[in-house]
This record gives sequence, structure tokens and C-alpha cells, in this order.
Amino acid sequence: MRFFSIVIGVLMLGRPACAQPPEDRPPVGNPRFDQKISSMLSFTIPTIGVQEVRDIQEEVYIFDARNREEYNVSHIEGARFLGYKNLEEQALEGVPKDSQVVLYCSIGYRSEKVAEQLRKRGFTNVHNLYGSIFEWVNQGLPVVDTTGEQTNKVHTYNANWGKWVDKKQAEKVW
Repeated sequence: MRFFSIVIGVLMLGRPACAQPPEDRPPVGNPRFDQKISSMLSFTIPTIGVQEVRDIQEEVYIFDARNREEYNVSHIEGARFLGYKNLEEQALEGVPKDSQVVLYCSIGYRSEKVAEQLRKRGFTNVHNLYGSIFEWVNQGLPVVDTTGEQTNKVHTYNANWGKWVDKKQAEKVW
């Protein structure tokens, strides 16, 4: 019993340090969604807000770190599909390692992990879109399908994750 008490104590002591989100993280419309995002990320990669990315969208490399099926339903215009578990290496071809790179997924967890991989490969100016495509559509910004046409659909992975997408802004698909 004493062993389990020690283990639980160590885990509890270690948790607050890694669970503290930065005070200056980008704004998200739904406070509960912000709590969910903050609890999922380790903040090893600098975050960038939706409006910030919108303002510089034409000047940065944007990569989608979701599954191909999710990307095909909709993605941020100009985003290259990179994937999550098996990265599409050709998407990185011609991208200078010092250029500004923004990654996103559904809420930011997978894109943070991919961004960590890019950092290890020598990319020096990598950011994770805070709230990712869910917050992008929640703020009313457009997404496109594989033909480049604007769509109101967004792949929410499943019904449980879909609750974080405002149904007034997007048609949820999974």
C-alpha cells in the first residue's frame, strides 16, 4: 500500500508542472474548448492564433497533420497534406528550414507532435495553430475541399470530438 501511495504522490507532484498552459496562449471563443486544448498539449512548440495565421496565410507554409480522409473533407486553403503517423515527405520538398511553418490538426495535439518531428529535422520557425481547424471554423473562417471549392463541412473525427465544433459554423462529418 505504501508503494502505491508513493507512486501516486510522485505522479501528482509531477503533474502540475507539465499541465500548466502558458498565460499568453492565443484566444479561443469557447472557454471549455480552451481548457480541453490546454489539457491535451504539452506546449513544446510555440502556438499561434487563428487570426494571426489568417493575417499571414499567404506568407507561411501551412501543413495539415490529420489523416488523409479528414483533409479530403476540408482543410485550410493553401494547406499541404502532411499527415500524422506516416508523413508525406514530398510535402516538405522545397520548404526552407528557416521559413515560417504552421501546423494544424483537429485541436492541436497531433500537429504539436508533428511539429516536434519537424524541429528535430532542423526546421527552426515552427508553430502549432492553437485550436487548429476546429477553432478556425468556429471563428467563421473558410475551409476548402479537395477541388479547392469552399465547403461548410469539417471532419470532426467522431461525435465526441465533434462537440467542439460550433454547429452553426460547420457541418460535422466523421
